[in-house]
Amino acid sequence: MYKLFFQLVFKRMDPEQAHHLAFRWIRLAARVPVLRTFVAAALAPRHEELRTEALGLRMHGPFGLAAGFDKNAVAIDGMSMLGFDHIEIGTVTGEPQPGNPKKRLFRLVPDRALINRMGFNNEGSAAVAERLAARTPVFRTTVGVNIGKTKVVPEDEAVGDYVKSTERLAAHADYLVVNVSSPNTPGLRNLQATEALRPLLSAVREAADRTVTGRRVPLLVKIAPDLADEDVDAVADLAVELGLDGIIATNTTIARDGLGLRSDASLVQETGGLSGAPLKERSLEVLSRLYARVGTRITLVGVGGIENAEDAWQRILAGATLVQGYSAFIYEGPFYARAIHKGLAARLAASPYATLAEAVGAETRKAVQ
Repeated sequence: MYKLFFQLVFKRMDPEQAHHLAFRWIRLAARVPVLRTFVAAALAPRHEELRTEALGLRMHGPFGLAAGFDKNAVAIDGMSMLGFDHIEIGTVTGEPQPGNPKKRLFRLVPDRALINRMGFNNEGSAAVAERLAARTPVFRTTVGVNIGKTKVVPEDEAVGDYVKSTERLAAHADYLVVNVSSPNTPGLRNLQATEALRPLLSAVREAADRTVTGRRVPLLVKIAPDLADEDVDAVADLAVELGLDGIIATNTTIARDGLGLRSDASLVQETGGLSGAPLKERSLEVLSRLYARVGTRITLVGVGGIENAEDAWQRILAGATLVQGYSAFIYEGPFYARAIHKGLAARLAASPYATLAEAVGAETRKAVQ
């Protein structure tokens, strides 16, 4: 039914307009008590065997919504209602910014992919922090907060910008993510180099500890699939050295060649980060490499091209304790998370593993033995 609706309605709309329309419907549904209860019962049934502990947090399952969909923390209950086990909001910057000029979001339908050059459009960390502080949760869920650099802030002042957002947002976050891997903010990816990343992550860690004294706020870093293998290794080693809690692999790619893209060439060459199915292979490679390097010392989150339960299962076997989706949600619709959960439960039952935790990294461990 949704796929027909997508073809007849959403596919004919500007992608960003379609996003805002769907977003509005989700938020409205979550505000109506009887309706949200009915929707959650249909789309978010719980599978006890999928319960997950990660980052010191207990979650209904391993599958969450990646950053980028809910930039301003306005639909946390709505996305939880649709079955996502954790919601990562943002990317939030130190100051509000409109993002890049439109048109800035493109669908590559034959490839089940998106290209975006949104440019961290968001209301800024002060406004988002105020909204999170005033929030009364309807559904229990884990909320991650993804922070990035304000575009107008020079690269050599980036640390202060991230610290400002951390001081405002850490108290309201179940976990924090430092985003240094979006291709749509000039100079941002330069911060992935370990000589720049070390002082940045250290400063954010200190700011989170200084701001929130009653608990430790888990800190993760999100990296790009375009890093060379040796740079992936360097980030992994740095994460262990600094006592980081996790790594999210991966963000969008600027690559186009070698991905087998079938969409119109004019679309394929649009500037921005490519996400969705074509990212699947490289994201899985990066994840496996990270797990081979860090093992169980830190939590890995797999994201990029997760279209179905088999994709999610492969990420878990490769080393991901948590998995996330976004682009496939656009194409699969409201039953996306339900299908992932149902399929994961079936695969776990058919596997030799007694628990999901046992399955984490199993294939990567075999490969390196």
